[in-house]
Amino acid sequence: MHSLFLRIFLLFLLAMTLIVGSSIATTFTIASRDRDAESQELQRRPSVAIQASEVLAGGGIGALKSWLVGNRNAPGDRELFVVGPNGKDILGRALPESAARRFALLGRDPLPGNFRPSRVAPQIVAADGAVYTVLLTPRRPSIFGALSLPAISVTILIIALVVSALTSWWLAEHLTAPIRRIQEGARALASENLDVRVSAGLEGRKDELAVLARDFDAMADQLRANRSATTQLLRDISHELRSPLARMRVALGLARQPPADFARQLDRLEREVERLDAMISQVLKLARLHGTDALQAREPFELDEVIEEVVRDANFEGAMKNCRINLQGATNEAVLGNRELLRSAIENVLRNAVRYSPNDTPVEVLVARARSGLEILIRDHGPGVPPADLERIFEPFYRVAESRDRDSGGEGIGLAITSQVMKAHGGWAKAVNAQGGGFEVRLSLPEAAIAV
Repeated sequence: MHSLFLRIFLLFLLAMTLIVGSSIATTFTIASRDRDAESQELQRRPSVAIQASEVLAGGGIGALKSWLVGNRNAPGDRELFVVGPNGKDILGRALPESAARRFALLGRDPLPGNFRPSRVAPQIVAADGAVYTVLLTPRRPSIFGALSLPAISVTILIIALVVSALTSWWLAEHLTAPIRRIQEGARALASENLDVRVSAGLEGRKDELAVLARDFDAMADQLRANRSATTQLLRDISHELRSPLARMRVALGLARQPPADFARQLDRLEREVERLDAMISQVLKLARLHGTDALQAREPFELDEVIEEVVRDANFEGAMKNCRINLQGATNEAVLGNRELLRSAIENVLRNAVRYSPNDTPVEVLVARARSGLEILIRDHGPGVPPADLERIFEPFYRVAESRDRDSGGEGIGLAITSQVMKAHGGWAKAVNAQGGGFEVRLSLPEAAIAV
């Protein structure tokens, strides 16, 4: 039996049937005991036996047989027997077991007079001295009779079973419907249909299956976003690689035309090759950050030392435009993570700040211990970023002003690497336009990243 629906349905139906059956059996047992007690009580009442004795005295055994035939159903749910001295019913009927046991308890000696009551059963004596015992016993037990439902018992039982079956079917359907929808959704995802959703219609449910369906939709949304991001990344990479390759073709074409300045064209080819190499290295680094082994090489290191090293390198680069980096504060903490990746993340932001800062303006780097962990704030005094682009600047190859980035040598991938590095360490990167002008990027590492 491989169907979960069928198993749940049969389990509920069996449970319902056992409940109904055990209830009926219990009621029948109690009713039977009560009836036996009532029968014994009625047996001690001599009214029927008195009538039998009068008939026997007036007409003999023949009259008694005729009377018994006419009155054997008179007690309703009781059956009347008259047992002769031979221990058999005078009409030749088989005695019930309870009647036979009661008759065996009686004494067989004749008693004086025509009638004598007994604690077990009344006895009457014929003119010839033969002793006859009057037995009043319950008829064969009936479960419906014991339940006092002789007219509608079958209908009641059928209704109970039908209601149990419908209830079991509804419960099984209620439990297995979301599972079937999730199963169909998983098959759709396997066939590259990332638009499938399974939680529609389950908004009012709060159980585990509804939560699972919503989690499935969240997974489908993430898969769709990842595929869209991958497609966009491939498109952007193709676009970015096409430009230096085109310039390399132009340089080769110029080198072939006489008179050609070979040294100048070779220098240009070398620059384009270096740019391609740098871009491919950045793309590979970004790809590794999306993998599961991004932070396998973890080690404790002093974050302040890394920041000071990056600031020294950035000061050397900013000296060309008289842009100085001012470092304030310290974490005084060791971080457990990938030293080179964190260095690259901080360096990408700081180099961007130096690149876009006007001449003769400083760049501030503020390092502090925050309640949530460690924070690094990098601020320049450049033109800032349009508010609509603040979230998108962390996407690969996204440029706020494409011509300006190309002139400054950016590929639009540095901040994407920074964002992924911070996420890989459990932190985040956010960008805002600073009050009073300029651009501000905040890098945060969680408390869990601090080495103990």
